[in-house]
Amino acid sequence: MRINLTKKDIINSIYMQIGFSKKINENLLEDIFEIILINIIKYHKVKISKFGTFTLRKKKARFGRNPKTNEKKVINERNVILFKASKEFKQYINRNEQIKE
Repeated sequence: MRINLTKKDIINSIYMQIGFSKKINENLLEDIFEIILINIIKYHKVKISKFGTFTLRKKKARFGRNPKTNEKKVINERNVILFKASKEFKQYINRNEQIKE
């Protein structure tokens, strides 16, 4: 069972389906990721129809604890990206789960 999907895997899949050179596919994939990232930074939200929504959220600073040493530390304020799957994506996943069982 495969757990990780790499950019190389996606590029090879596009190559097999469309037939563009792997370099063109790599540039295409990089451009797609760049568009998503730029829009997340600019608008704090990116919605991809029938896939889901990426949202940028700021987490406040807080105190944390190292469970091994019990050392208390401050976890700095930071941005995190959340993903919420669309209704269609969830339905697709659940439909395929029923087929496999």
